[in-house]
Amino acid sequence: MAPPRKKAQVKSHLFTWEGTDKKGSRLTGESRATDVNMVKADLRRQGVTPLKVRKKATSIFSTKKKITSADVTVFSRQLATMMSAGVPMVQAFDIVGRGHENPSMQELILTIKADVEGGTALADALKKHPLHFEDLFVNLVRAGEHAGVLETLLHKIANYKEKTESIKGKIKKAMFYPAAIVAAAIGVTTILLIFVIPQFESLFSNFGADLPAFTQLVVNLSHFARDWWWAILGGFIALGYVFSNTWKRSRKLRHAIDRSLLKVPVIGMILNKSAIARFSRTLATMSAAGVPLVEALDSVAGATGNVVYSDAVLRMREDVATGQSLQLAMKQRNLFPNMVVQMVSIGEESGALDDMLNKVADFYEEQVDNAVDAMSSLMEPLIMVVLGTLVGGLVVAMYLPIFKMGSAI
Repeated sequence: MAPPRKKAQVKSHLFTWEGTDKKGSRLTGESRATDVNMVKADLRRQGVTPLKVRKKATSIFSTKKKITSADVTVFSRQLATMMSAGVPMVQAFDIVGRGHENPSMQELILTIKADVEGGTALADALKKHPLHFEDLFVNLVRAGEHAGVLETLLHKIANYKEKTESIKGKIKKAMFYPAAIVAAAIGVTTILLIFVIPQFESLFSNFGADLPAFTQLVVNLSHFARDWWWAILGGFIALGYVFSNTWKRSRKLRHAIDRSLLKVPVIGMILNKSAIARFSRTLATMSAAGVPLVEALDSVAGATGNVVYSDAVLRMREDVATGQSLQLAMKQRNLFPNMVVQMVSIGEESGALDDMLNKVADFYEEQVDNAVDAMSSLMEPLIMVVLGTLVGGLVVAMYLPIFKMGSAI
């Protein structure tokens, strides 16, 4: 028996159209479809008589706004609300797509709408866009379609996306302050070395005496920065490029860096708690949707946001697949606090695993929120100390020769 041929994927395009409604009023708009005939048929179903339909030209110089995870989150909530209100799926996609502020997201939604309108299952239509809809999202939608509770699952997905976006925002906020210290320190130091210190150097050349060691060191650094700024800048760019490529290709590097970050004081604690919160929230959502535990853990591994936890979850998946309980598999990893393991144990025994995991996620999300607020209040004076030390050190270095002359007199 010959293997079934793979169905060719039909590409959709954006069309502009002009038409008239039942009252004869002139209308214009845009629609995404595979061909002109589909656009005309769609317009007639809406009571619009098409007059002109043209494929929209795209400029090679046009710049598209990037689709963010926040865009997908808003789309999830809007679609869930529309379908809960009884709006048919295709019409809901049309309303949500045309009302979206991001043109790229609008194009994506209308592309999915065209696929669904052509008879493709929603999960399969979403799966064609893995950059924006991860396996977890697709699997939940598929489970909702199979069980006939798509509206309920869409609300769960929207809740999940909103919670995960919130935790991501907190992590970004936690990482912003150290990055701000480093960036501000580099910026201030560069300005002083290149523009300010040379003014003092011309003044010192008239003294006719040797400069103090500290002052001479700063002057030498100024010379180096002015003469080799292009090499320093190029080195940073090259280092960033190499690191970015290596990060994408080497899981060992990501594992080593993530493990090191987990051990950093304060930041490591926040990253640990956020990974546990993501693990708990994702697994709770999958469990509530009726996804089998082994299959759910496969999706959960990619949602933890940390390679160390991701690898641990994949090993837990192997243990659970052999018949081991989830709580025992978690205990053997030595990553999850005893409270989390015990909550999972209670959930497994009572058949309310999703409820227990949601409670764990709520607890750790609150912990992350409090930790980020505490760190923010601590980092603000630290920024002032670092910048004060740098600027003060350079100022002292420049005034040391003047102090030395004063003491000699």
